[in-house]
Amino acid sequence: MPNWANLLKEINQLGSQYDILRRKYVSSLAKYTGRNAICYYSGWLQKPEVGVANNVNDNDKNGLMTTINRLDVSRGLDLVLHTPGGDTAATESIVDYLWQKFQGDIRCFVPQMAMSAGTMIACSCKEIWMGKQSSLGPVDPQFNGIPAHGVLEEFHKAYDEIVNDPRTIPVWQPVIAKYGPAFIGECEKAVKWSTSLVIEWLGRNMFLGNTNKDEIIQKIVTELVDHSVNFAHNRHLSNTKCKEMGLNIKQLESDQKLQDRVLSIHHIYSHTLNSTAAFKIIENNLGTAYIQQAQQIIMQGPAMHRGQKQVGELITPATPVTPENEMPQEQPNN
Repeated sequence: MPNWANLLKEINQLGSQYDILRRKYVSSLAKYTGRNAICYYSGWLQKPEVGVANNVNDNDKNGLMTTINRLDVSRGLDLVLHTPGGDTAATESIVDYLWQKFQGDIRCFVPQMAMSAGTMIACSCKEIWMGKQSSLGPVDPQFNGIPAHGVLEEFHKAYDEIVNDPRTIPVWQPVIAKYGPAFIGECEKAVKWSTSLVIEWLGRNMFLGNTNKDEIIQKIVTELVDHSVNFAHNRHLSNTKCKEMGLNIKQLESDQKLQDRVLSIHHIYSHTLNSTAAFKIIENNLGTAYIQQAQQIIMQGPAMHRGQKQVGELITPATPVTPENEMPQEQPNN
């Protein structure tokens, strides 16, 4: 397996042609598994200044539509996912779209992190492949960094203490004053929304046909959604922890050739996000890519004329891609 340093050397030998190497390794994964492969990568670790654009949002569906187009959906999908999470509504829309296209035949690969809404996407798949270095995260909804479940927990604690001992009113009054009735209601709805989505997605795919699925799913949901269990929204849940809570976790280390391909993909995407203007890349094994950069979106096809580039619309390729004609580089939240 090419490690971080080896891939950097390979990049330098090719004259910083990141596109060539990404396509090489994503294609290698698809050839090994016999399945479609799509990489969904956010650069929130490399470019935090981009802000919420790094997160899962409705624009990402355009990238998935672009990369799923012309795939043989009967071959299923291996989704390599690296994201901090994002908008709940966008996540629901993306998961529903993927479900309709692949009818649940989706495996999620998490080479490093799929947090929050990324964990929700992973939970919609039939399997989640993780390594010893991989992490999922709690899916408790947030309002500007404030955990909805934490707000409800604090509010109910205040209510109970005031009912039991009215002398505590002066203590709790400034706390309760922070939250208006409408905000409390929005928090309740956000928690119910996230919880119901995870329950539905786990039940229709990962645990379909399992006689004990209700019990298993309830345990998973309690550990993923309840802020009082996880303590922090950015808590990193290891592969071991995720397996203990009941998720269908497959170990990358159990298949060395598969692990090599997945981690090689992760390294080359990390290099791309570190060294180019790209902050989000959605790309398939055929070489079709949807790349978001500051101020523009570049769509790439697997075969284009030298120097051909258009912004904001899909290019219909005409000639095979070679190193010579490769394109230049290019609500509540969970």
